[in-house]
Amino acid sequence: MNTKKKHLTTKQALAAVRFFLLLNCGLFITAVGISLFKTPNHFAFGGTSGVSIILSTLFPKWNVGIFMWLVNGILVLLGFAFLGIRSMGWTIYSSFALSFFVSACESIYPLTAPMTDDTFLELCFAVVLPAVGSAIVFNVGASTGGTDIIAMILHKFTSLEIGRALLCSDLAIVLAAAYIYGAKTGLYCILGLIFKCTVVDSMIESFNLRKVCTVISDHSDEVADFIIHNLNRSATEQKAFGAYTHSQKKVLMTVLTRNEATRLRIFLRRIDPYAFMTIVNSSEIVGKGFRSV
Repeated sequence: MNTKKKHLTTKQALAAVRFFLLLNCGLFITAVGISLFKTPNHFAFGGTSGVSIILSTLFPKWNVGIFMWLVNGILVLLGFAFLGIRSMGWTIYSSFALSFFVSACESIYPLTAPMTDDTFLELCFAVVLPAVGSAIVFNVGASTGGTDIIAMILHKFTSLEIGRALLCSDLAIVLAAAYIYGAKTGLYCILGLIFKCTVVDSMIESFNLRKVCTVISDHSDEVADFIIHNLNRSATEQKAFGAYTHSQKKVLMTVLTRNEATRLRIFLRRIDPYAFMTIVNSSEIVGKGFRSV
């Protein structure tokens, strides 16, 4: 019993370390995108970074990193007042950690102008890097903080859904950027906002993508043995009847990674060229060996 508890404690500790490392990795990647590509081009298409970029233009004595500390501090206080400490969770840490990483990037590699003359290329990196970082953070069950707090407050006290509340706050920031920086930058900000929503969703799905495989074979026992002992996965076995032959068959259903599904296909091709196999993509697999409930 003590051994089992010790094993669970070790497993929980490793999971906590992995969570913390991935959270900070995602926040750091987001910060790099903000400091190297968003800030020099005035790409204010949402979030506390967008507000901070606008404020640093209006008050040039302070850089974006400083304003992120200030804005996130105000938002955290609002979160305490309207949501309570328990509702905030890791949002508090994420808000200040992101501010720290942005300030660190600005100190290590300060930029007063864009890195290249290609604005669209800069926009791509300004979207992709924060999107990848945000996807990593969201995938571990946390958030990047910032305007997420405003969205949670609006969701609590109004009928607005969190997604729509975030969109409303981002649109307000984009309109302010268009007014301050002109139509060209404003249009790039609108384009960046559209790209951001699409890329974040795509990145989250790619992180969680799994293959749901269904196999019908005359060598089902060998296939099940390969799945269990070679792929270290399990499978669900069902009995079925062919509509044409009326013969009874065993149907195996299993969930694998992309690499594991390829290995299973190669194995099937070798032992049973007439096997029937369907593979369906899924980004939401919940259960032991995958994501927790």
